[in-house]
Amino acid sequence: MRFVAVYRVRSDAASIEARARAIAIEQSIEAPLEAVRDDYVRSEIVGEPGDIREIAPRLYEVEIGLAAATVGADAGQLLNMLYGNSSLQTDVELADFRLPDEMLARFPGPGQGLAGLRARVGAGTRALSCVAIKPQGLPSAGLAALVEAFARGGVDFIKDDHGLADQAYSPFAERVPACAAAARRAADRTGSLARYVPSLSGHYGAMRDQIAIAREAGLDAVMVAPMIAGLSTCQALAADNRDLAFFAHPTMGGAARIAAPALLRLFRLVGGDVGIFPNYGGRFGYSRETCLALARGLRAPWGGLKDATPTPAGGMTTARVGEMLEFYGPDTMLLIGGALLAAPTDQLTAQTAAFARAVAGGSP
Repeated sequence: MRFVAVYRVRSDAASIEARARAIAIEQSIEAPLEAVRDDYVRSEIVGEPGDIREIAPRLYEVEIGLAAATVGADAGQLLNMLYGNSSLQTDVELADFRLPDEMLARFPGPGQGLAGLRARVGAGTRALSCVAIKPQGLPSAGLAALVEAFARGGVDFIKDDHGLADQAYSPFAERVPACAAAARRAADRTGSLARYVPSLSGHYGAMRDQIAIAREAGLDAVMVAPMIAGLSTCQALAADNRDLAFFAHPTMGGAARIAAPALLRLFRLVGGDVGIFPNYGGRFGYSRETCLALARGLRAPWGGLKDATPTPAGGMTTARVGEMLEFYGPDTMLLIGGALLAAPTDQLTAQTAAFARAVAGGSP
């Protein structure tokens, strides 16, 4: 059984077939073919070049078939086999990958999916709303005050900024119960509980302990950064906590030449219920085409895995809600952070309520 890695390779026409064979060797046995004397290794393990397509002058899309046996059921090893040594070669980008259903079944995928997220907040079939608490450096009480103000505005989810970790000015064990309690206080007034989503950090043992703290605080969602924590760690956390929703943050996602839609599908594979990414026209350089491909990859049927929720972010404003809903459709979560926090303190809840109404289909 083989899976397929798809690369974009810069090359001239005369060299591309040899370049494809070299990538196939590099991503499978990493040794001269002449050194392979075992029949099983030659027939089953050595990578197989497939289709080669010119997609632009001196730019080719190359498919390589790789042995599923080299991966087992480890997401980190999957990434290694897809792009390990080739990531060191500046002319190669990992553009996509295709896994047979038997391989897909080895990975957890999202535990909740969009339907599960909507059910938790009573959202029906509408889009979801999310805000972020920041900046880091605030004490736990200050962050909890932001949670309460946001929650009173009626948003569905309130997540930590990804820079919040276990820092001395807001230790995780102090911050999380305080923020969870703030969300409950707001729910006593509004009748609807906004889900607070703390950010996990550190090694696997630390994250496991942080999940226990979150559970004790009554929370049912957490956020991870797969490119910081590692795909294998995220896979294990999701497999061991199927009742939790996992938000996948894209920090460090631009540090390797992996096409963004492929990277976000890896996040989905290891359990990400929510895929956060930079929306076009914001602080980052993603195009409309890339964003649409990201959303499709998170939502498209994929073996037996549940869908993940596309969550465009990165400098968004309430004024753009209508445009984003038209572009992405209702099977989406919209995330705003700094634009709301820029409001005067006494207007934060009102501005948040305007955002929540706009996402739900009302007027801002």
